[in-house]
Order: sequence, then C-alpha cells, then structure tokens
Amino acid sequence: MIHVVAIITTEAGKRAEVLEAFAKIVPLVHAESGCIEYQPVTDADGAGSNQTPLGPDTFIVAEKWASMDELKAHSASDHMAEYARTVKGLIAGRKVHILN
Repeated sequence: MIHVVAIITTEAGKRAEVLEAFAKIVPLVHAESGCIEYQPVTDADGAGSNQTPLGPDTFIVAEKWASMDELKAHSASDHMAEYARTVKGLIAGRKVHILN
C-alpha cells in the first residue's frame, strides 16, 4: 500500500476556494482504480496544545493507494490536470510525501 501526505498551503485567505474546487474532484478520484482513501483534512477544533496547527491557509490531503502504478495513473488523470488549472495562482506551496 502507498500512503501519500500532501501539505497544501494556499495564498492568504484562499483555502475555502481551493477546498471547494477540491471537493469537486473527490468523487472522481474515489472512482479511480486503486484508490483506498483520498480526502482533505484541516486542523481539528479543540485539540489545544496536543497539536501543531496547520493554520488557516493550509490543509493536508490524506491518500492511500493500492500500488505505485495506480498513484501514478491518478497523477496523470485528466481531472487532476483540470484541478491544477483551476487552482493555479491560488496555491502558495505544496509538499508531497509518498510513503510505504
């Protein structure tokens, strides 16, 4: 199984807009071969000092894929290319960690 943790930082005040665009692709990604989990997550309310907050302009995409080949196919999909075009200019930074 392949795990992916993508840390996405948006331009100031743009997280809601990016998450709105992201929500549109989630059902398409869930339908892809090999997708086990794919969802955006943000800071949990009430965690207090137990967490290091992401902040108001950052979210994480938590992913699980059955294989590296299926992850690569996901990355090359038309809907991911369209999403990238939609959020271009709204993303300040992105770090992707691919893990076994």
